[in-house]
Amino acid sequence: MVGFRGTELDPATPIARAIAAGELGGVILFDRDGLTGTTGRNITSPDQLVALTSALRDTALAGPTGPELLIAVDQEGGQVARLNQSNGYPAMVSQADLGAADDLDRTTDVATLTAITLLGAGIDVNLAPVVDLNLNPSNPAIGALDRSFSADPDVVVAQATALLEAQQGAGIHCVVKHFPGEGSATGSTDDGVVDVTTTWTDVELDPFRALLATRLPAGVMVGHIRNDRLDPGRPASLSVPTVTGLLRGDLGWDRLVVSDDLQAPAITRAFGPDEAVALAIEAGVDLLLFANQQVYDEAIVEHVIGTVVGLVEAGRIRETRLDESVARIEALFATVE
Repeated sequence: MVGFRGTELDPATPIARAIAAGELGGVILFDRDGLTGTTGRNITSPDQLVALTSALRDTALAGPTGPELLIAVDQEGGQVARLNQSNGYPAMVSQADLGAADDLDRTTDVATLTAITLLGAGIDVNLAPVVDLNLNPSNPAIGALDRSFSADPDVVVAQATALLEAQQGAGIHCVVKHFPGEGSATGSTDDGVVDVTTTWTDVELDPFRALLATRLPAGVMVGHIRNDRLDPGRPASLSVPTVTGLLRGDLGWDRLVVSDDLQAPAITRAFGPDEAVALAIEAGVDLLLFANQQVYDEAIVEHVIGTVVGLVEAGRIRETRLDESVARIEALFATVE
């Protein structure tokens, strides 16, 4: 799943060619460019967005894999809402506001409106809700942005359940994040490696444990947080003990696992882009996310495919391992057919 620049789909661009060839699992859309800070990267108005998503799906439909293309956004609410007032959509309250009110009927209403808005725009994946606990209100990536419902796991579970029931029930694939919890962090992985070894506690697993047991989420996003209590040396997104051991084994999650942005400095500076791909697949991640926000690589799809093919040819990654991830993604599409 990759990000790209443009409010229209130019058939001559690498992203369009990759979709037409059936080489891409999905795209992620943004309201502004992470490198330049300019608005309107992919979204300028409701009519424009519908035209763009329609072009993306038409291109996929004409390709060898048919209509199976995921179109995703981060529509959490508050400061993290790609469809917002600047591009013609209604403002959406933050998860912190919903958690503070603790009114499940209100949360259901907000989530239902969000689902209707996303579906009307041609979007089928919401990389939300955030279910990290607000254990450090100054956390620059979570607490300071009002992205957490609460520091209380019970409130987080209740709020997230209401949101998931509304959005998943409407046909939106929701991805809860950021496993195994980064609410206690003091830094942002957008800036570099963040280590929560001394601040993380088992209580941060409680929302994931409860929500995954309901089978409501379509997927789980694993974060780039380093936690030596779970795996010394590797962040969660690249960790076999965290993804295959804890998430899939102990918590029994057998559905989709999505990486956080694999172009984040926390990953690229420590491991390099090609090794990050290898480690993510080995860890058990199904969908590799490249937001193309902190760096921009127009040919990212070609590069990643080349890396994966090389890993298979070298014998490091088994084709059957890739087949496992394909099956989980196919199962995702089957839930709405």
